[in-house]
Amino acid sequence: MPAGFPDYYTALRPFRKLFETGLPLLTYHKVGPRPRGARLKGLYISPRLFARQMAELRENRFASASLDEVAKRAGDLQREIVITFDDGWRNVFEHALEPLAKNRLRAIHFLVADRLGRTNEWDLPAGEVQEPMMDAAQVRDWLAAGHEIGSHTLMHPVLTRLSRAAAREEISASKKKVEDLVGRPSAHFCYPYGDWNPQIRDLVVESGYRTACTTDFGVNSADVSLFELKRITARYPSRNWKSLREWLRPGRRSLASGP
Repeated sequence: MPAGFPDYYTALRPFRKLFETGLPLLTYHKVGPRPRGARLKGLYISPRLFARQMAELRENRFASASLDEVAKRAGDLQREIVITFDDGWRNVFEHALEPLAKNRLRAIHFLVADRLGRTNEWDLPAGEVQEPMMDAAQVRDWLAAGHEIGSHTLMHPVLTRLSRAAAREEISASKKKVEDLVGRPSAHFCYPYGDWNPQIRDLVVESGYRTACTTDFGVNSADVSLFELKRITARYPSRNWKSLREWLRPGRRSLASGP
C-alpha cells in the first residue's frame, strides 16, 4: 500500500494525490441499512454516505469510466474513476441507482451468476446474515440505466482452492450464464475474495474476458495488467477495519471460520 493513505475510502480529500497518479477503481458491496447480526459490517455503506461520496466525485469533476473504456485506453484516462460493486446485492439496485443517475455516474456490478434471484448462500456457513440478490429483471433494469455487469463466478468460491477444471467451470460458465441472461457480451471478471494466482488469471484470459479486478490496494498506471486491476474499498469511517481487511485479503487460512 502506498504510504500516507488511509486503508479505505470514505471521502475524496485524503486520496486526491493518489488519484492523480493513476486510474482509481472503487469497490462497494452493499448499499443500505445494516441488518442486526451482520458480521462483516464494513461491507455495508449507508445510502446517505454513498450519495455523499457520489456527489463529491461529481463536484470535483470526476467522470466515471466503464471497464470497456479501460480495456481500450487504460493509459489515457484523465480525472476518471471506475465504480464497482461485488456480488449482485439487491440493496445496490434499490439504493445506488438514484445517486448514480443524479451525479451522471456509471458503475459495474459483478454478479454471482448462480445466486441471482436467491441469497448469499456462500456467506451463511460463516454465520453471515441472509440477504437477497438481484433477480434477472433487476439486472436488465440495471443495464437499461446505463451501467455494466460482469462475472463474479457461479458460486463465489475461493478459486485457488479448486481443481483447475472446477476453477475453469466457475470462470467460463458464469460468463456464459450472464451473457445468456442479458443477451449481450460480458467481458469483465472479478476474483471472489480477491483470491487469484497466475494460473487462475490465465484461466480468466482463456475464457475470453478483457479485464479482471483484484482487491489489491492502489490505483492503476498505464502499464497495469488488465487482469490484475487494483481497487480501493469504500466504506464508512470506522476503527473496526481489521476484520473486513482480513476477509478481503487473498490467501486467508479459513473463510468458514470468519474474520
